[in-house]
Amino acid sequence: MSRRTIVLAVALALTASTAYLAGSAAGSGAGGATTAGERTAIPGFSRVVFLSHANNPLKVPVFPGDPPFRMHTVFTVPNDGFYLQYVKEGEHTGTHYSAPCHFHVAARCADQLDPGDFILPAVVVDVRTRVRENVDFQVSIAYLKKWQKQHGPFPKNGAVLLWTGCDRWWGPQIGRDVPTYYNCGSADGRFRQPGFSKGAVLWLINKGVLAKRGALGTDTFGPDPGSDQTFFETWLTLRNHRFTLENLTNLDAMPTTGGWIVIGGPRNRHGSGAPSTIFGLAP
Repeated sequence: MSRRTIVLAVALALTASTAYLAGSAAGSGAGGATTAGERTAIPGFSRVVFLSHANNPLKVPVFPGDPPFRMHTVFTVPNDGFYLQYVKEGEHTGTHYSAPCHFHVAARCADQLDPGDFILPAVVVDVRTRVRENVDFQVSIAYLKKWQKQHGPFPKNGAVLLWTGCDRWWGPQIGRDVPTYYNCGSADGRFRQPGFSKGAVLWLINKGVLAKRGALGTDTFGPDPGSDQTFFETWLTLRNHRFTLENLTNLDAMPTTGGWIVIGGPRNRHGSGAPSTIFGLAP
């Protein structure tokens, strides 16, 4: 499918399917989220899945130093005739996207990006076995070349989603020397997580996978390995029309190749990113 075709298909189908998806969600338990995904009538796809955690202040681990996440009920149906919550959070709370201006002066912010930047072909790179052996595993150029030989070429201007399995530890950080999301269950007091090496990110950019648009996504707090406190891999990615997608989940519901993602969420004025509902479209 061409980008124009997929943008049109997604726009029309999401509009036409709103009532259907709402009905499915209402009947599928809390939040309507399922790992397998709900069936959908989007042309060319059989399933739509949530790749985002629910935005719940009781469960979201806020990155140390970021603004606290607070939510409280302001109006209720019995008292006011309608229900409304007040939400106070940073732009990078929970599952979110980061826009180029998050790391670069005078780069594009959320409100300066194009609609097509938010809809991307996607592949899932499963490194769970390597992470079980080494929580500090870094995806190298050699690893990407081996993956490509097995699964075929990466899509041009697409999203490369790293499936580490660290999202099983999703939740508030409690203590330093206990298994948490920020040490990927290693019970180490410092930040530890797998990620892309600098060389791998440069290779993806130079090969056109992340040319002028695209995204690096992961089910950790960022595409950088925990050993890199400069977040250089994020710095490299966030240029042109490229995103990082952080704190993903349900990557098991996505195909290795052939899927697409739709990045939803606010486009704040001068926004460096936003909490995001990211939809995965599976053939």
